[in-house]
Amino acid sequence: MTRTSTCIYHFSVLSWYIFLNFYISQKGEDQQKSKIFPNDGQWKYLTFLNLFLQAIFYGVACLEDVLKRTEGKKDIKFVTAFRDLLFTTLAFPISAFVFLSFWIIFLYDRELVYPKAIDDIFPGWLNHAMHTAILPFSLVEIILRPHCYPLKTKGLTLFAAVSLAYISRVLWIYSETGTWVYPVFAKLSPVGLAAFFLLSYILGVSIYLLGEKLNHWKWGDMMQQRKKRK
Repeated sequence: MTRTSTCIYHFSVLSWYIFLNFYISQKGEDQQKSKIFPNDGQWKYLTFLNLFLQAIFYGVACLEDVLKRTEGKKDIKFVTAFRDLLFTTLAFPISAFVFLSFWIIFLYDRELVYPKAIDDIFPGWLNHAMHTAILPFSLVEIILRPHCYPLKTKGLTLFAAVSLAYISRVLWIYSETGTWVYPVFAKLSPVGLAAFFLLSYILGVSIYLLGEKLNHWKWGDMMQQRKKRK
């Protein structure tokens, strides 16, 4: 894509995620939804946190697009570095993880992750917006523009810290309310729960490494040149 097309794409996706976050927040005022999503509402779910994360990332991407046209590449190195770090360690791995984990469990038994009663509140298109479209957007971003991955130690440490923070929040909510964030957790023993979290982390790390491979496959030579200039 040309630089102008890239700007338009980033702005369009940012607008889409802003719309989704606003639409869901308005739905949150519905009393019926409040009964289904008690105890911190939708913000305890990784799906909704991911939508907010994607909005932040595309906001930074749009900012970088604008600054690159006005300030030049040398003056926005910090913004570009933050954009790359945000996408490589969080935005891509989490969007792909939400897509895979949701649909695997949904196809096995939707009541474990997305009870049928939710269909009366969230229309089908919103389900796909939250759990399906997120992955194609991230894959297009890989193809659209190169992203400089940090050292594996740094990238995986950040990913592990965020994963641990979310798991800790899930456990804290259960300790305070006696209710699991996702119904699937209630079906697991303590050992099974630990295994689930471990496998989820392994899946997340695998996605991170896959993203790095895809980025190198598409932009390998260009990324080597960028690293040499630093």
